[in-house]
Parts: sequence; structure tokens; C-alpha cells
Amino acid sequence: MTAETLVGKAIELAAATLPRRKFTREEYYRLAEAGILREDERTELIEGEIVTMVPIGPEHVAQTTELRERIQRLFGKGYHVREQSPLALDESEPMPDLAVVKGKPADYKHAHPTYAVLVIEVAQSSLPYDRTVKTSLYAKAGIPEYWIVDLEHRQLEVYREPIESPDSAFGYTYRVRMLLQPSDTIAPLERPNRSVRVGRLFVV
Repeated sequence: MTAETLVGKAIELAAATLPRRKFTREEYYRLAEAGILREDERTELIEGEIVTMVPIGPEHVAQTTELRERIQRLFGKGYHVREQSPLALDESEPMPDLAVVKGKPADYKHAHPTYAVLVIEVAQSSLPYDRTVKTSLYAKAGIPEYWIVDLEHRQLEVYREPIESPDSAFGYTYRVRMLLQPSDTIAPLERPNRSVRVGRLFVV
């Protein structure tokens, strides 16, 4: 091992053990307003830490746009599907690909929603992150149901029943995890009488 490698390892170890400066959502907003956060760089606030989001490709955009319309039809009136928009969760402000909230868009013109009945992430390269960090984050916030639309394997991961879990990223996870194939059907917890075939959640 070279001296340069040893120095690099020492710096990495120090960075992992030193306390980190965490930000509140209010401070996060001020950083954006001051131009410290670049407008062309997509970020999220995750448990007080500013995280750069994975770049999204054309397939991801097409999938998310089409999925938003299908989820809106599935839920119907009284619900609004937000696309890549903030959720205000305590000291986090993630931007899930889709979040189903009660009410109309105008209900949130003064503040971002603090709760969603369903959160959906469309995953390609972000799959490990969505399965670990996002799962624990949404469970901690009490989101009752979380879906991961896995584009690579064309399957749907469904998470339900948030519970405490010391081994998870933020101390919470979901008790129930279901792995569904295109031929399976799923009904959201919030709309149990409305089901959809999993294959219809994917852009052909």
C-alpha cells in the first residue's frame, strides 16, 4: 500500500467518524434562496444532510410521467399525485418520483405536504438507495405504503406497515415487503377496492 493510499484511507476514516453539520429545512431553503445550492443540481434533504440526487434518463422520465397519470386514475377524485415534488418530513425534504396526497394541488400552494398515503420511486441505478435509505426514511415518517417500480427487472416492490428497526438506516423499516410480477395485481391500502395489474404500471 502506497503512502498516498494510506493518507487517503486516513482521510476517509476521519470523515466517517467526525460529527457532521446537519441542516434544518428552514436552513436548506435559505441556502437555495442565497444561490449556494446550484439551480441545475437536484438535491434532497435527508435527515438533515443535503444529498445530490441521481441524474434521471429519458426512460425514467417517460415512465414517471405515464405512471403519474395511471396512478391519478387509480385513486380518482379527492387525491392529487405530485411528481418529483418535495415532501416536508420533519428534518427531511425528499423529492419522491410520485407522492399521492389528499386534496387538490391548490391545497399545497402555501406549504409542501407533510404526509402522503402512498409514495412511489421509479428505480434504475437508484434501486439500492431506494431499498435502504428511502425505505427507512418513509417508514420513519409514518408513510403507510411505499412502492418501488423496478425498471430493470420489471417488477414492483410493495412496502407496508412501518415499524421500528434498530438495524435500518434511520431506525425504522416496513414489516411487510411484497415482490410482484407483471401478471400480479395490486390495490393501494388507501383504495382497496381499486386494483391494477402490475404490468400496466410500466411503459410498454
